Amino acid sequence: MADQVFPTKGNLMAAKRSLALCKLGYDLMDRKRNVLIRELMQLVDRAKELRGSIEKTYAAAYAELQEANITLGVVGRFTEMVPEDCSVKIETRSVMGVEIPIITRPEETGVTIPYGFLDTNVQLDEAYAAFRKVRDMTLMLAEVDSGVFRLATAISATQRRANALKNVLIPRYTERIRTISDALEDKEREEFTRMKIIKATKK
Repeated sequence: MADQVFPTKGNLMAAKRSLALCKLGYDLMDRKRNVLIRELMQLVDRAKELRGSIEKTYAAAYAELQEANITLGVVGRFTEMVPEDCSVKIETRSVMGVEIPIITRPEETGVTIPYGFLDTNVQLDEAYAAFRKVRDMTLMLAEVDSGVFRLATAISATQRRANALKNVLIPRYTERIRTISDALEDKEREEFTRMKIIKATKK
């Protein structure tokens, strides 16, 4: 026998159970992969949409910053007045056991300007507001990109497991069942023939 399993009814039943489990496992892996792929495609579409929006928002923000630089001179000194933002929180949601990050930050009712109005102008205010939008959109894109990476990794692992079941384990147990069944049938035929001979010699 190819995998050195002794041909007994117990081993035949064990092989049938293992085959049934492998088929069930493959079906579950296939379903999981399909769910993950659907989720991945949604996130990929969202990432494309966000990248397009971020490019436009960046362009607008830099245009506003350039205007502020032209009218005020170099505005780098005002950046020191902008406080560090530590309000970002990262949570997760589960998709078929895959942890997808959710980045959140507190809702803001309006734009609070962190610098004084005396030496600034509306162009700097608009640049500040535009870069805040860029920040928020970048956080959203980071969330989506991280989700895409985790889903792609999980899909790859799920595909490998499904392939192992489909191409290795299921054929192995199918062949084992066939081999054991053939051996048991041969044994039963031999036993039947032997019994017939014994009966014939007793007459």
